[in-house]
Amino acid sequence: MTQRIGLYPGTFDPITLGHIDIIERAVKMVDALVIGVAVNRDKGPLFPLDERVRMVGDEMAVISKKSGVPIRVTPFETLLMKFAEEQKANFIIRGLRAVSDFEYEFQMVGMNQKLNDDIETVFLMADVRYQFIASRLVKEVARLGGDIDAFVPAAVGAALKAKFAKG
Repeated sequence: MTQRIGLYPGTFDPITLGHIDIIERAVKMVDALVIGVAVNRDKGPLFPLDERVRMVGDEMAVISKKSGVPIRVTPFETLLMKFAEEQKANFIIRGLRAVSDFEYEFQMVGMNQKLNDDIETVFLMADVRYQFIASRLVKEVARLGGDIDAFVPAAVGAALKAKFAKG
């Protein structure tokens, strides 16, 4: 039987509890999971790539141990479908928070199917507790000195606070 390898791509700048919710549910469907941390220079990330990979990796170690599913965190700066092929992924996992997410993702699925129709896309709806969380908003709240503890893991919150304390 073919191993079910899922790929969950994102910028993860920073990883949030919403991302973690999707990952914890995704590991129930796969034999192995790859978390693809995108370079994405267009977004101008707050954290450098190596720091994002490390933060995601630290969180994934806990989830992998708890679930028994191997999780590999890998940076990438290539076309998503090419990266998925390199990782031997059978499907791409995407989280949806709102209708606006669906509109964007719908276009991406169409493009990705034209590039490789052997790799499916699976959508997981964000848990209602996390539907409003976006990395962009978390960074803004942190920058303005707001409480971000309900949005990110403790270590990520500490990294955000340290980043903005430097001014």
